[in-house]
Amino acid sequence: MSLPDTAATVKPGYDFEACQALMAGGSKTFFAASRLLPGRVRGPAIALYAFCRVADDAIDFATDRASALVQLNERLRCIYADTPMDFESDKALAAVVREFHLPLELVSALLEGFEWDAEGRRYETLEDLQSYGARVAGSVGAMMAVIMRTRSEQALARACDLGVAMQLTNIARDIGEDARCGRLYIPLQWMRDVGLDPDEWLKAPLFDDRIAAVVARLLAAADDLYRRSEHGIGQLPRDCRPAIRAARLVYAEIGRELERGGLDSINHRAVVSGRRKLALLARASGAALLSPADPTTTLAPLAANQFLVDAAMEVTPVSASRPTRHRSFEERAAWAGDLFDRLARQDLERAASHSRDRAPARQ
Repeated sequence: MSLPDTAATVKPGYDFEACQALMAGGSKTFFAASRLLPGRVRGPAIALYAFCRVADDAIDFATDRASALVQLNERLRCIYADTPMDFESDKALAAVVREFHLPLELVSALLEGFEWDAEGRRYETLEDLQSYGARVAGSVGAMMAVIMRTRSEQALARACDLGVAMQLTNIARDIGEDARCGRLYIPLQWMRDVGLDPDEWLKAPLFDDRIAAVVARLLAAADDLYRRSEHGIGQLPRDCRPAIRAARLVYAEIGRELERGGLDSINHRAVVSGRRKLALLARASGAALLSPADPTTTLAPLAANQFLVDAAMEVTPVSASRPTRHRSFEERAAWAGDLFDRLARQDLERAASHSRDRAPARQ
């Protein structure tokens, strides 16, 4: 089954198709989970992620990262002055800012995280790493809550928890890939605890029981935040809950894949199969029935996320959503299921093509 892209509500000023094209080659988990969002949220979410993707790429592929950061901050200034530069992602984000009164501090935090990447920062402790995760991922969680029109302290804190959890999972999965590029995100203190010298290991990144122990600690820290995030899903609008829970379950499953692979993220990259994603999607469907969290049970925001929660809680008037034709969760789930199948087939085709390319030529 296939639903048309016009299922999403696209406000004036969003070039939805351009933003969707930017995202199609990016995060498969986000792109698939976004299909479960109601139309009034899906367009703004993709516009938001498109800007994040463009900003990240602008730093990653820049020959002069300092200049790229200066340009990104100027683009952000223009967006908040409602005079965006002639980039589709900027015009789309400006429309999101206008409609949802998206706090500048949230987007600025994201760019600050990219700046830390450009500086090649390393992180001594888990708390230091969480501060980085708050900027590059907790900020996105807070922005998503805002476009769902959810600004309670507990819901925002849990959205930020989920963002940081996902970032810790990313770091655990990509240790080898990052190390081969000269990057090191795992807490240096943890490496020393197991007898590894960070600088020496980075020269020749090899997998052994010591690195496995560090990966296990990262996954445990992520799992703690995933559990905390569950307390916030029930506070989201009912029709938004399945998509967020689907993203949470699929990302946490990357950790389980790592565990099944012996925690070796140096030589292998953990991938969740399309079949497994479909099973988690079905499990996420029950999230719509979750009751809002008990207001008497509260969890303090993660210290690293506190500034994001404070910024997002700012009370500002928001415009009412235009009436839309709401598709049922079953329709959105069928769309996402079809997408997962197509992505799985593409992965198999690429793997087969790669095997053919590497096969020795017959004489």
